[in-house]
Amino acid sequence: METNRRTLLQGMTGAALLTPYLAIEQAMAAQTAGQSGAAPPTDQQAVTDPHMDMHMEAMSRVLGPGLLGQEQIAMLVYPKFTALDLVGPHFFFASLYGAKVHLVTTEPDLTPVASDLGLAIQPTVTMADSPRDLDVLFVGGGAEGTLSVMSRGDTMNWVRDRASRAKHITSVCTGSMILAKAGLLKGKRATSHWGAREVLKDFGAIPVDERVVRDGNILTGAGVTSGMDFAIALVELLRGRAYAEALVLQGEYAPDPPIKGGTIATTSAPVAGMMQAMADPLAEQFRALAAAN
Repeated sequence: METNRRTLLQGMTGAALLTPYLAIEQAMAAQTAGQSGAAPPTDQQAVTDPHMDMHMEAMSRVLGPGLLGQEQIAMLVYPKFTALDLVGPHFFFASLYGAKVHLVTTEPDLTPVASDLGLAIQPTVTMADSPRDLDVLFVGGGAEGTLSVMSRGDTMNWVRDRASRAKHITSVCTGSMILAKAGLLKGKRATSHWGAREVLKDFGAIPVDERVVRDGNILTGAGVTSGMDFAIALVELLRGRAYAEALVLQGEYAPDPPIKGGTIATTSAPVAGMMQAMADPLAEQFRALAAAN
């Protein structure tokens, strides 16, 4: 049991699945130590508590061989990306015990990268220093930022190179435009944000009006919030249904929005028409890049 515990500890760094339980156990242990005058426990000491043994035994029993892995996951971060495209999937990826999630910046250093709405994300590695062999290549979307990335030779070359060896090539929202521009979606079924989805035809892909679309080792999610559905589907592929189900519960992902909609078909005609007109110019810019391929 001690060897299994040590292996699990090495793999759980940063993973969210057990974080609340670790925090409770360590807080209780620290309080007890404070009352007795003893030094507070380290992470290694805290996890030897019998309660933690019970948690780990239960996880091993329920999650089986999917409990611990060694995936290398690269998530591309570029100026004016859409934050929720990245942050939603990141929660699920970072909750995979043993996986290593790399936030790969398109910029020359590790300066925080601002999203289209000003939320800055701290990258962990540059494109040049990122792992060459990946289990998952992930590209999120945006508008102006996505168009800029599609026009950058260095970034597109990095995407093509990492995709050539990646086990899973993935995107959310207009991130599929970046994959398409890189020539990775020709003849493939894929999806994107509703405002740009049909443009996939211009790149030789097959647009599909679904929230998550899989074609071989290509997995694409539709617009923004569908990144959660996409990530759950990918976790199931990587670690099995029980692990994915555990993370759905951990994240309390049970969407029941106060306003139903989220698609052109389920939105009132005046609002849908207004939003479609606003999205059309961006779609035309994506089409222009497809024509220039």
